[in-house]
Amino acid sequence: MMAFNTPLHVRHIENLANMAKNGLFVYKGRNNTPDASFPSGECAMFTGSSGLYSSVKVNAKFAYGMAPLPYYPDVPGAPQNTVIGGASLWVMAKHKPEEYKGVAAFFNYLSSPEVQAASHQRTGYLPITTAAFKLTEASGFYKKNPGTDVAPNQMIRKTTDKSRGIRLGNFNPIRAIIDEEMEQVWAGKKTAKEGLDAAVQRGNEQLEKFEAANKS
Repeated sequence: MMAFNTPLHVRHIENLANMAKNGLFVYKGRNNTPDASFPSGECAMFTGSSGLYSSVKVNAKFAYGMAPLPYYPDVPGAPQNTVIGGASLWVMAKHKPEEYKGVAAFFNYLSSPEVQAASHQRTGYLPITTAAFKLTEASGFYKKNPGTDVAPNQMIRKTTDKSRGIRLGNFNPIRAIIDEEMEQVWAGKKTAKEGLDAAVQRGNEQLEKFEAANKS
């Protein structure tokens, strides 16, 4: 069952809702829609994917810096790592053995330190291995480009059983539900608790549907 309507979650969303009322936080839309707001100079501070780095590097006509996400120092165990996000590569069943050999060779290539380090340095996306991170560090890239090590360091600073990632049935509908409910909060139509409670309730309904459809 969902559990993101705790007092800490309510506190955080309330803080953002109050910032929205005062014009300090501006909601610009879902997914990657807000990304252009920062390199264009429209906003002074932006919270987003490390993968935005390549766009900012090319398009921003001003000096900029990168910093870890803020946290509440009074929360026990803080700060922890950031939960990873992003796309995935999937290998499907029922193909020929020689095809799987090709897939394995391709995955080995993609995960090699050299390829991962180059991708990380070019895009800002996380390197998927420690070896690629260390190779980037040894190359002097982080010293030449201050702040580009923020994302990988933030991911490894303190990992718990609850911060290793999300494995969730009906994830896309649940994410859309959260977006819908938070949009109600940013617009001042719901309180933080009302929005989070509704998102949890609706999300649980999606989990129940997933469970019913995937019983062994």
